[in-house]
Amino acid sequence: MSDPGSSDGVDLGSQAWDDLARTARSTEDGDEQQEDLRQLLTFEVDSTPYAVPVERVREIVRIRPITPVPHVPKEVLGVISLRGEIVEVIDLRLRLALPPTDPVRSTRIIVVHTEDGKVAGILVDAVREVSRVAEDSIRPSTNSGTGSVEALCVRGDEFVSLMDLDRVLEIHAEH
Repeated sequence: MSDPGSSDGVDLGSQAWDDLARTARSTEDGDEQQEDLRQLLTFEVDSTPYAVPVERVREIVRIRPITPVPHVPKEVLGVISLRGEIVEVIDLRLRLALPPTDPVRSTRIIVVHTEDGKVAGILVDAVREVSRVAEDSIRPSTNSGTGSVEALCVRGDEFVSLMDLDRVLEIHAEH
């Protein structure tokens, strides 16, 4: 699947993201096991694939100026204005105890729904695709050092780590 936000200049928060979400929600004709599939948005951090459930994703936007906020944990880069709404942005690299890097062309902010009904942004290196995976291909994670991974999924010849979004977003309670 090509990156709908690559060189075409279309913000994934617009029509391209709507098309991706619509495709992910649509059912295939004759697919009796649709309820046994999970739809995941796959992205990369430090060349490692991660995923979150599509239903938690509101939109994907290109990197934009982030306004720093004083007295917040280092993982919180600051806030962005998204169509008049203030969205906190968390650097997933820092949250996963990885070294920070400068944003590049493929860097994206994934705007997700939080547990309490608000939204937050997570900064990732690149967005890959929306995919459907069989529920039985997902296995609980062994205890990772950060506690941010809740499960693992085998996709082809690689493992994709399913993020525990609630754990990733709860940094305020830790500081």
